[in-house]
Amino acid sequence: MGRSPFPRSIGELTFPEISRTLKETSILCLPIGAIEQHGAHLPLNTDVVVAEELTRALIARWGGEFDLWQLPTLSIGLSREHDWAPGTLSLSVQTFAALLMDMGRALKRALPARNLVIVNGHGGIRGILENLLHELRGDLALNACVIHPFDLAGAPSSVAVPDVHGGAGETSLMLALAPDLVDMSRAEASPDVKYEVTGPLKPSDPSSPNYSRSGSYGDPTLATAAKGEILIAAMVEDLAEQVTAFLAAANPSGRKKQRGAST
Repeated sequence: MGRSPFPRSIGELTFPEISRTLKETSILCLPIGAIEQHGAHLPLNTDVVVAEELTRALIARWGGEFDLWQLPTLSIGLSREHDWAPGTLSLSVQTFAALLMDMGRALKRALPARNLVIVNGHGGIRGILENLLHELRGDLALNACVIHPFDLAGAPSSVAVPDVHGGAGETSLMLALAPDLVDMSRAEASPDVKYEVTGPLKPSDPSSPNYSRSGSYGDPTLATAAKGEILIAAMVEDLAEQVTAFLAAANPSGRKKQRGAST
């Protein structure tokens, strides 16, 4: 049984296909996730699943129009705020920065494409990614941007507590993307949550400014697969707007393909 003639996953191409199918103007999409606790109802790889599947959905919808290609996922990032929980894996800041820069060097050596879109599934690396963009552009001449999908489509508005981590929005996404990995019988609302933007997430310590008995920050009991599908559809459309803006900034001469043009 044959495969599709032009899979848009870099890992599924053969090496002769790289130079035949990718161009300098092609856009590489790099999902980045994390392995960390998401409450008792979601798996450790929630951020990996979200980043990977949203990237796949983006490419399925817009791959031909924007010439998008999916890179292998970076699955472990910076998760020290969750290191109280068994199973949470985290690199050091130095290692993560070096890993991303080495990835940039490898992409520049191995592939003709010079556009990189990072699809970030983990809020804990927002700051470092924004700073590393300057190095990817300045040191490696990669046209790079980062997209935070949860900024693009709001979580369900009925939540009564901050929907920050493992709450209604993230759980709804997982019910739509990987329902077999979700155990809703263990989902627990966090009416006791005391969330602040700064500070560690330590549900084991009620004196912490970020206290949640369940380890999630929000109300996952409000999650449904239908809400997740709505979020995914909105994210994919908004992701395309972000890619359009990225191309406009990277190609001010108007070299970019216009949305809606024939492929």
